[in-house]
Amino acid sequence: MAKRKTIVGGYKARFMNIVKIFVLTVTLLLYLIPFFLILINSFKRKITIIKHPLQILDPKGFSIENYVSAFNEMNYLRAFGNSLLITAISVLFIVLFASMAAYLFARSKSIVSKFSFSLIIAAMVIPFQTIMIPLISIYGNKFGMLNMKSTLIFMNIGFGMGLAVFIYHGFIRSGIPLSLEEAAIIDGCTPYQVFFKIVFPLLKPTTATLIVLDVLWLWNDYLLPSLILGKKQLYTLPLSTYTFYGTYSNDLGKIMAGLVLTILPVIVIYLMLQKQIISGVVAGAVKA
Repeated sequence: MAKRKTIVGGYKARFMNIVKIFVLTVTLLLYLIPFFLILINSFKRKITIIKHPLQILDPKGFSIENYVSAFNEMNYLRAFGNSLLITAISVLFIVLFASMAAYLFARSKSIVSKFSFSLIIAAMVIPFQTIMIPLISIYGNKFGMLNMKSTLIFMNIGFGMGLAVFIYHGFIRSGIPLSLEEAAIIDGCTPYQVFFKIVFPLLKPTTATLIVLDVLWLWNDYLLPSLILGKKQLYTLPLSTYTFYGTYSNDLGKIMAGLVLTILPVIVIYLMLQKQIISGVVAGAVKA
């Protein structure tokens, strides 16, 4: 009887695994449908997109005309350079400042440190939409700092610090033994050497996770850059795709092609760093 129950239990486990795989597969397909539609429609004419959006190929065949037009009209290389510069500098400073702040909060037991950490975490729940008008009004009317890449980078750093500090803080407290730092100090390391030579290299999984999350956020961000960057020569890739939206009609084929060209770089970055993502998120969420 015991052996028979074991077999039944094995069948149940196998059946549940099949159900899970089926549900996950269906969910994945539903999630990928919008991306698939964007991809296939980027190779079709506008009239075909309107009449037959689910048709895989245009009656006149495969064409990359939308990509060529989108590349030129978006001024893709300039917009790509703007997006790359803004994203790279913002992510660099977020990683640097957040890791240093999180290390201080994790190792310091002072009330000021705990209170400051609590304020940073509390700031994460404030929606950007509630402060964007006063923020833009202050920087635009009072300081005249709009239409500047440095202003956008500064704001990106501020809005990205909360989550980064939270994730780094959890990983440092749970994943880095204090004994390593004590041994380094005994060997003559200064506090800066302890952090940059001992602690920071051990933050590689968390750093990779934050890089992916922040690149996805900053590269695809539209709202904040649209409020700050009003000149076309400063446009990022998401802003450049707005070129194809007219007052009375939209060029759907070029819009689809522009979207594909915009998301392609972040897909490449994600594929390069995907092995670090899950381990970094789990390690950073173990203990906050």
